[in-house]
Amino acid sequence: MNQDPLKPHSHDPNPEPPNRDPSFELTTPVGKEWRITVADLARMPQVDVSGCYIVSTGHGTTGPFIFSGVTLSELIGQYYEGTWREVEIVSADGFGSRVLAEEVQPGQSEAPVMLATHIDGRPMTREDGLVRLIVPFEKEDALRQVKWISEIRIP
Repeated sequence: MNQDPLKPHSHDPNPEPPNRDPSFELTTPVGKEWRITVADLARMPQVDVSGCYIVSTGHGTTGPFIFSGVTLSELIGQYYEGTWREVEIVSADGFGSRVLAEEVQPGQSEAPVMLATHIDGRPMTREDGLVRLIVPFEKEDALRQVKWISEIRIP
């Protein structure tokens, strides 16, 4: 039986990134699907979030870093006009996370939940995660920071 990638669980570190493709699929509840590329993300308003750490299973904590990219709310707003309660983010290696709508509302945290494409001013490599979900207020474990995003679903 496969474990649900969106339920909190331990995650063994991967010695190698699962693929070279930084694009991902975005699916909305009305059945629309888009293939989103790094170039698509670059055309959206960009934000920088400083003081972020990567807490990676098996690798400890590294940082602080400055991540740059698109807020999750901006991405969703570009492709879906309806209301939503949560979004599911799944990695190419099968690991996943959920982010609730109230977590991405303005004023909910000091720094926004984002899809990072740059780290400390440089494009992210395959090893960095290519496109990486950054949840700045999550500092204790690696359950929400998803790298190698392959799918984002709005259920």
